[in-house]
Parts: sequence; structure tokens; C-alpha cells
Amino acid sequence: MAGGMVQACGEGSEMSKLSKALRYALNGRRLGRSNARTPCICPEISRPGSANVYRHGDPVDCEGLSYPIHRPVGECSRLTSSLCTLDQLQSPAFRYWTQQLKADWMPHRKLWEHCFILQALYERGLLNEGRRGLGFAVGQEVLPALMAQLGCEILASDLDVGDERSQVWAETDQLASTLEGLNASGICEPEKFRQKVRFRSIDMNCIPQDVIGFDFTWSSCSFEHCGSIKAGLRFLRQQMRCLKPGGVAVHTTEFNLSSLEQTVHSGQTVIFRKQDIEAIVTDLQQEGHSVEPLQLDLGSSEEDGQIDVMPYSFAPHLKLVLFERFVTTSIALIIRKSQAGLQQSKDSAAA
Repeated sequence: MAGGMVQACGEGSEMSKLSKALRYALNGRRLGRSNARTPCICPEISRPGSANVYRHGDPVDCEGLSYPIHRPVGECSRLTSSLCTLDQLQSPAFRYWTQQLKADWMPHRKLWEHCFILQALYERGLLNEGRRGLGFAVGQEVLPALMAQLGCEILASDLDVGDERSQVWAETDQLASTLEGLNASGICEPEKFRQKVRFRSIDMNCIPQDVIGFDFTWSSCSFEHCGSIKAGLRFLRQQMRCLKPGGVAVHTTEFNLSSLEQTVHSGQTVIFRKQDIEAIVTDLQQEGHSVEPLQLDLGSSEEDGQIDVMPYSFAPHLKLVLFERFVTTSIALIIRKSQAGLQQSKDSAAA
């Protein structure tokens, strides 16, 4: 890689003042609305009779309190499970991956997701020759092509084009229908791509039993589309079976910044709350897996405090409104599978 290494983060700094409503979602503070112009992010804590109006680009109401930053100030470290922030997206590591993806840099959460997945896997030594990766609901992502160019063997998957649930994604060009389409940008040498990448139709709610033995798995804002919060969390547990002992999963999804309680529980898209994420982390740990600590840093820039509304402008698009009610951002989870299976194999061999 360029320069022989990719650094995980840029210089740290204290967070600037942030939205009371954003802080509410993380700290559980009950905060009211201070004026009619500033958008209130928390519908259930608005004053009686107040309208919840979102205006594109308006900064949200701010005070001095903030959620603590967990990373050491001024130091670089490996990525941990975290929320989308401009600070990470502007870091040398994420800008490097933006170039490798042949993408234009912009303050957009989807670019953050792709760069986060790549950097998390790179830091753990998984983006090199001989590694096997499995991508769920890859759509039109270029990640499989870049991973293949770096030497990985990739199984890219998505819903079958004949599945009625796939039609909405097909209509918006977000469904993977051909293997060649995953290398449309020419990131990977054509012959190498044919050798390294395979495609298979996989329903995230029913992962085939023979899909196993991978060094890493990933998905980019996909498991919120499994049908319900319960189904999405079940997918996270079940996909761990696809990994080798010690393998790594990196998955991003929607994170609710509007409420600790109210959310969208079922449907085509659901929104995970802090309690849902904490619950799946506990479940995974009880099954013997390890989850990188949650770093719920909301970001310190002006862009981090702005909300994008329909029709989305995409600049900045780090926090946005879904269902005309909930402000969300992306959260990434890094999970390492238990080494128990590997140790059992070693014990058996020694015997």
C-alpha cells in the first residue's frame, strides 16, 4: 500500500457543542425544545403542541455538555465499533481508501461505511493474498473488486433477483444481478476479478449451511432490511457461523439518534436503538465472541451537527431523517469470532 501503511485516525480534538437531542439519544437526558426555528430531534420529548420541523442544513440546538471521547487525544489507534463522524472520514486512512475506491471524497455516511469496513479489515491483516471474504447484500458495491485486487477470494451475495423483496432494490440499481457489474469501475484487473470473485444468491434471513470457512464477513447498511429488529440481530448472530475461528465481521447499520425507546421495529427498514446494539453485543459476548468497544462519539464538526432531509442533498449526509421522524446515522460493529473452535482443533491434533 502507499507509504507501506495506513493510519487509523487523524488528530483528536475535544468535541464542540452538539445537539441536546443527539446527546439525549446517548445519555438519556430529557431535554426540551428551546425555540421554534431549531429542529427538535426527539419527537417524544417535544413540548406539547410543538411541531417537529426539520430544515436541511440547520444546526441543531446546542449546549456545553457532550458525550465523552474515548480515544486518546492526539494519538492514532485501531478502529473500534463507532458512529459515523467527519473526523474519521477526513483521516488519511479513509482518504486513502476513497482513492482506492476511485470515488470522490464527500461528507457522506455511505463513503464512511465503505472506508470503515476496508480500514477495519486492513488493520487486522485480512486484506491480502489468500484471505477469504463474504459480503452480504453487496448491491452495486465496489468493495468486492477492491478486495479481490488486494488478493482476497470473495464470495459476493445478494437477494435472488426472482425474490419479490428484491424488486425495490432492483428498481433503484441497488441489487447485484451480475458478477461483472461488481467490477464496472475497473478497480480490479478483469482476469484477476474472474479468478477471485464469485457471486451467490443468499437470503440474509436464511444463510445456507455450507457457507462457512471465511476469514471475514461484511455488510454495509443491510441488516436493517431483514424485516424487523429481531431478524436483524438474529442475522448478526447467525452470520458468525460463516467465519473461521478468530475470523472478523464488520457490519454497519442504522442507529437511532432520536430516541432511546421509540423507533421503527419492523418493515422494509428498521432503526436500531442504543439498547438494541448493546443487547446484541451482550449476546455475542455470551456466545464467546469479542466485540470492539462501542465509541459513541458524535463528531466535533459543524457538519456532524447538521441533518439531511428528503430530498437528500448528500452534502453533508452524515446524519439524516428517516420516516420524517427519526434522525439516524451509521454505526459500525467489529466482531471477532471465538477462538474456541481453533483451540479444539489444535487439541485434537495434539492428541
